[in-house]
Amino acid sequence: MLEHFDTVYSILHHFRSIDPGLKEDTLEFLIKVVSRHSQELPAILDDAALSVSDRRAHLNALKMNCYALIRLLESFETITSQTSLMDLDLGGKGKKARAKAAHGFDWEEERQPILQLLTQLLQLDIRHLWNHSVIEEEFVSLVTGCCYRLLENPTISHQKNRPTREAITRLLGVSLTRYNHMLSATVKIIQMLQHFEHLASVLVAAVSLWATEYGMKSIVGEIVREIGQKCPQELNRDSSGAKGFAAFLTELAERVPAILMSSMCILLDHLDGESYMMRNAVLAAMAEMVLQVLNGDQLEEAARDTRDQFLDTLQAHCHDVNSFVRSRVLQLFTRIVQQKALPLTRFQAVVTLAVGRLADKSVLVCKNAIQLLASFLANNPFSCKLSDTDLAGPLQKETQKLQEMRAKRQSAAASAVLDPEEEWEAMLPELKFTLQQLLKLPQEEEIPKEIATPETTEEVKGRIRQLLAKASYKQAIILTQEAIGHFQESAPFSHVDPEESEETRFLNLLGAIFKGPAVSTQEKNPQGSEENMGTGQTDGKDKPSVSEAERSREKDELAKQELLVQYLQDAYSFSLKITEAISIISKMMYENTTTVVQEVIEFFVMAFQFEVPQALFGVRRMLPLIWSKEPGVREAVLNAYRQLYLSPKGDSARAKAQALIQNLSLLLVDASVGTIQCLEEIICEFVQKDELKPAVTQLLWERATEKVPCSHLERCSSVMLLGMLARGKPEIVGSNLDTLVNIGLDEKFPQDYRLAQQVCHAIANISDRRKPSVDKCHPPFRLPQEHRLFERLQEVVTKGFVHPDPLWIPFKEVAVTLIYQLAEGPELICAHILQGCAKQALAKLEEQSTPQEALKETPVLSTFLLMNLLSLAGDVALQQLIHLEQAVSGELGRRRVLREEQEHKTKEPKEKIVNTETTMEEEMGLVGATADDTEAELIRSICEMELLDGKQTLAAFVPLLLKVCNNPGVYSNSELCAAASLTLGKFCMISATFCDSQLRLLFTMLEKSSLPILRSNIMIVTGDLAIRFPNLVDPWTPHLYARLRDPAQQVRKTAGLVMTHLILKDMVKVKGQVSEMAVLLIDPVPQIAALAKNFFNELSHKGNAIYNLLPDIISRLSDSEGGVEEEPFHTIMKQLLSYITKDKQTESLVEKLCQRFRTARTERQHRDLAYCVSQLPLTERGLRKMLDNFDCFGDKLSDESIFSAFLSVVSKLRRGAKPEGKAIIDEFEQKLRACHTRGLDAIEELEIGQGLSQKTPAAKKQSAVSRHQHLASAASDNDFITPEPRRSARRHPNTQQRAMKKKPRIVFSSDESSEEELSAEMTEDETPKKTTPIRRASARRHRS
Repeated sequence: MLEHFDTVYSILHHFRSIDPGLKEDTLEFLIKVVSRHSQELPAILDDAALSVSDRRAHLNALKMNCYALIRLLESFETITSQTSLMDLDLGGKGKKARAKAAHGFDWEEERQPILQLLTQLLQLDIRHLWNHSVIEEEFVSLVTGCCYRLLENPTISHQKNRPTREAITRLLGVSLTRYNHMLSATVKIIQMLQHFEHLASVLVAAVSLWATEYGMKSIVGEIVREIGQKCPQELNRDSSGAKGFAAFLTELAERVPAILMSSMCILLDHLDGESYMMRNAVLAAMAEMVLQVLNGDQLEEAARDTRDQFLDTLQAHCHDVNSFVRSRVLQLFTRIVQQKALPLTRFQAVVTLAVGRLADKSVLVCKNAIQLLASFLANNPFSCKLSDTDLAGPLQKETQKLQEMRAKRQSAAASAVLDPEEEWEAMLPELKFTLQQLLKLPQEEEIPKEIATPETTEEVKGRIRQLLAKASYKQAIILTQEAIGHFQESAPFSHVDPEESEETRFLNLLGAIFKGPAVSTQEKNPQGSEENMGTGQTDGKDKPSVSEAERSREKDELAKQELLVQYLQDAYSFSLKITEAISIISKMMYENTTTVVQEVIEFFVMAFQFEVPQALFGVRRMLPLIWSKEPGVREAVLNAYRQLYLSPKGDSARAKAQALIQNLSLLLVDASVGTIQCLEEIICEFVQKDELKPAVTQLLWERATEKVPCSHLERCSSVMLLGMLARGKPEIVGSNLDTLVNIGLDEKFPQDYRLAQQVCHAIANISDRRKPSVDKCHPPFRLPQEHRLFERLQEVVTKGFVHPDPLWIPFKEVAVTLIYQLAEGPELICAHILQGCAKQALAKLEEQSTPQEALKETPVLSTFLLMNLLSLAGDVALQQLIHLEQAVSGELGRRRVLREEQEHKTKEPKEKIVNTETTMEEEMGLVGATADDTEAELIRSICEMELLDGKQTLAAFVPLLLKVCNNPGVYSNSELCAAASLTLGKFCMISATFCDSQLRLLFTMLEKSSLPILRSNIMIVTGDLAIRFPNLVDPWTPHLYARLRDPAQQVRKTAGLVMTHLILKDMVKVKGQVSEMAVLLIDPVPQIAALAKNFFNELSHKGNAIYNLLPDIISRLSDSEGGVEEEPFHTIMKQLLSYITKDKQTESLVEKLCQRFRTARTERQHRDLAYCVSQLPLTERGLRKMLDNFDCFGDKLSDESIFSAFLSVVSKLRRGAKPEGKAIIDEFEQKLRACHTRGLDAIEELEIGQGLSQKTPAAKKQSAVSRHQHLASAASDNDFITPEPRRSARRHPNTQQRAMKKKPRIVFSSDESSEEELSAEMTEDETPKKTTPIRRASARRHRS
């Protein structure tokens, strides 16, 4: 090498241009040279007699070898990196082939042996080759530099390069331990983390290996110190650097948390920095230390304090300003809870934090809060059943027991005799002070007498003792003074030592009296005392030990009881928090974000498994999500019910089936129709996937047929579940049809109508209820008229007609529907039923009226009979209409298609030549369309001409029906009126002619009826009529809107639902009356307010609908006669204006609202308009519009609330204002303040002062024009086009003058076409005649 180094160097210099074969040969040659040299070096280094020249020669050879090999390695790496970049452009195929073409071999496989060779070389004691055994830093940098160069390759983190990574790590590890590379490595690692995102995990693996296997723990501290000293502001600007540091710290904490913990104090400054990624990293590191190092009950005091500090920090950052940090903290707490590392003392605090975060604005935070609460449930240390009602009883009982134990202990302590000597010592200082004060008093003061004449010495001593015990020292001293004078010859008052001071004498006397009884007792019976001590010496020794053991046992029991009460209290508090969380989480079930909905569903599954009582509410509430368009949500619901109901506990298949049926039956208790439909869809899905075992079906049939004992409700639920199963597999019911008929429609009396109704529902599921497709070859499933099912239905309905059972009406409705769904010629069966019931009614009428009575008064029919008859007629009428429009129409189409196919097959090839016109019609699809129209026209003519014709059965009921509806005074029964109104609506659905003739009657009933149920029913009826005959109902639309202000809650809710459907389906014109829907936003009933909010949410998706309606809504709601109060107005408008998000809409609205200030008549309207402007999301262009129209509202700014509203606009604009936009904001604010303080004239002064006087004439002219155009603008709110000032001024000069003299009345644009009154007093000439056709326009056309 010493001789041929120039040759090798020239190869390195011309590396890009030389042949790949030469490159490979050079590499092999250098590897052999270095390998051979490394083998020879140990012997050379051990040679003590090595000369200086030989040492220098070997050193130069070593340097040259290393230099050449490393530079060659770097050259190959550079070429490979460039090739890989080209591969990204060319695509992934043939990467290895291109690499081999570039080098002649696979370079990635050659790197590891070279690095191992260099490691082997550095592990030798090569320091002896240098002078004074000090290795040059340049040599170490040469070797380590190639390692860092290799690390910069983005592919180094791939799994296939793992051997190379390990070789680099070990080479750098040797450099650190043997060649003092620590400082350089630290600096290099920091630089690489800042610039290469892929290196965080690679460097963490390296550093953790150095710290553990190589004993270089100090490098962790050095790197962390460098990161800790980074400026937080710089890191916030350098996002890539912050990301690299954050990933490094997070992963390092996972690998070596104990080593990193000693350096955590250096990183704490980043918790207050602006980079949320660094905050997340530091918090994640703390959590890892809590999980891996500071976990367990055996921690020392210092470690426990550190853990508590870390947990306090995590809790504090639950309220971090950045949502990503809040979310991350919740994730960390979830891990801590899952690994049971959270101390019990913090459970309540963290649960409370999680519940609070459920209201977070960030979806991600809410999702993680739900996950945390679910983890708390799964890992709670309290109980597998978390029912607060179940926990309240034991808690109260054990708390009472604890209180009793404490009271007993306190009484025992109080009863224990205290040592008088100790008590005396305790009271002596205060007693001495009181005595000194009393002795200083003048002697002339007369002391009141305290001792009565008959009192003895012992009695006085007892009184003194009591006074001392009560701390009444002054009275005790006074009493003692008196006793000394009163009992001069009696002890102890007679004993006076002349040498003692008066204070000492008093204290000795009081001490003797207070401690007297014990002394006197011992003095009185010294002998007995000695005897006791002598005879019971052993007892005296045992007694204290027994009492001590008993006291210790009582203390332990009390401590156990306190722990039990604390445990129950924690469990109860935890269950209360979970209950609170459930009420919040259940409202999040219908969020727009799929992931949140999935988390909510999983949470309720877990809560239900822990038997939290309120969880069943959530499980039911998630049922409608089965109809979700999001596959993830639908699948989550299916998985939830699969988990909850398809995996029941049980030893056998039958026991599991029994548990499954029992659980599903609980869901059906008090379930609404909607809930049952959702559950049916879920069970249908399970059946189709064969997830329900045959044992379930078998047990359901056994319960339905009463082969196993069960209650009536259980039998009903079994039939319901069988019907649901039939949706998925119709043969479950179809093969046992006779059995079901026997179950529900047997000949017993009285009939069980609830069971019969469920049987009908189950049977209905064996056929497809949807409209039959015309391209089906098979005819629809129908049963013959003579089938036993229809015989039993006919008999049960007819027999039950004359009995007043409220369940008969819903049953006969289902029965009639089933007949029309399954029977051939259902109209004949239902005609027989109608005739049979009518005959029974007539028979009852004849029974009640004898010939004599007939002369006196009109016979009366029972109310329930009349109600049953009308209700039955209505059901038959509606089902006949559905039968004609769906079944008959579909069958006609199917037969036509079959006929056309048959004709097409029988045609000869020659007959295929047809005229051009026919061919064109076929190509355009007009032939089928014409046929469809012909069939539809046939059905329509049958409905119009025949169904209610005098010869038909249904027509016979029309006079009776109209008589009941027209005479509410005579037929006043609420149920009868409700049934009659519904029947009238069903009859109106049949024929447009009949509907037109009866609309006035329907709307009169809607307005004038005093029965909320009747008004609610008619609202539904008129909604259906508006869809079927829109042109007929259109003139009556204001009367539909009027019901939105009905005093009855039920009617308002129904009206809201009906109007929502009609408006969103474009079946009624959306006019200014939609303000009535807006009023529902502040309805006191939460369900109605939620309904209105949902309506506007949906309406906001229909183009510019809300934007077009806003001016009318504002005018109506702020009107003094028909509007709302100011606070409710603010609530409504805040909601509605939140839908205005487009800049153009905002600017146009600003202009319109500003111009409205001129036409507004009251100060209240001025305030309302100002509030609306303040709620708009204004931009700089919107502000310019306000400045252009400043004259419209400038004179109103003296009102404080109007001024405040406009100031709030300024403050909003300032938040995100650009520097160039601040000037116009300042100008606007100056104008506002000037007008507020000095009036509109101050604006001219302000403009002159600013040098803007040249613009004033234009402003005045524009102001004058805008004053003249207010009538035009008020009349054109719908199109939002500001009239051209000059044109309007020329056309209407007189109008302008009149307008200036008199304040104009506001004109609603939507009222110009409809001025109907809402009164129900309608005569023939008041009936609306206008029948303008409804245009089912697209959302685009609603703008005008």
